This record gives sequence, C-alpha cells and structure tokens, in this order.
Amino acid sequence: MTRYRAPTRPGSRYITPAGHTRLRTELDQLWRVERPQVTAAVSAAAAQGDRSENAEYTYGKRRLREIDARVRFLRQRLDGMVVVEQPPSDRQRVFFGAWVELEDAQGDLQRHRIVGPDEFDQAEGYISMDAPLAKALMGKGLDAEISLSIAGQERRYTIVSIEYE
Repeated sequence: MTRYRAPTRPGSRYITPAGHTRLRTELDQLWRVERPQVTAAVSAAAAQGDRSENAEYTYGKRRLREIDARVRFLRQRLDGMVVVEQPPSDRQRVFFGAWVELEDAQGDLQRHRIVGPDEFDQAEGYISMDAPLAKALMGKGLDAEISLSIAGQERRYTIVSIEYE
C-alpha cells in the first residue's frame, strides 16, 4: 500500500456574498491579528534559549505553519471565486442560492439552500452545489420529482417550493 492519494477535484467556484465576506474576514483575522500574535510569542520563546525542550516554541512554530497553510488556501480560493449577488431571472427553477423545500414519500418536509462548497457548514440546511442532492435539483421546477440512490436505497422527493433571498 502506498501513501499516494489521488488529488481531489476542487469544488465549484461559486459563493454567496455572505460566504465571501466570511472567508475574507477569516483571512484578515488570521493574517492581521492571529499571525502577528503567534510570531511574537514564538520570538519570545526563542529568546529563552534551549529550543529543544521549549514547548511554547515548538507549538508556536506548529501553529504558524497551520496559519500559513490556511492563509495560502484562502488566498488561492478567493482569487477565483465568483460571487453570485443576483438571483436568476427564472425564479421558478432551482439554481445556485435557492431555498428549496422538498417532500419525501412519507410526507416529511426538508428545507435546503444550495450554496458553494466553502459555505455549506455555515448554517443548518445549507448543502453544497456539488452534493448529489443539489446536482439532482439544479434546473428543476416546482412539483418536479427527483430520485436519488443513497447508500443503496432509492429516495424520491418532490419540490414543494423554491425561494431566493
């Protein structure tokens, strides 16, 4: 067995204005606030002398690597983002940014918002546009029926409502 892992396909480049603001805020927080604080703490720890048994120095350097990796990721990710600010002209169909209410075969309702892969963890009900459910919903209209095979089980949903903010 090897250590090789096939590269993952990058997620879609679309993002809502709120998601873009959140990523920008995180980048600014890391670069302007947290990194200077950790750098100062590492410098102070290094000035104490023996670095081999200096936990503050070791963990500070590790935290700096984590911050730098996240900053690099955020900068690369934000460079190619497309901020979707306007709803589509056809509001009767499911597209990026839509709130979709689904009804399953038992009559249970679920409500989801289709967002970019960088922001589906922001709130309950958000799903990535790269998720199988979102892909099945894209372009569908009211009362459309979709079916998904999840873990070997066939699930059917009917679109009850479509809304845009």
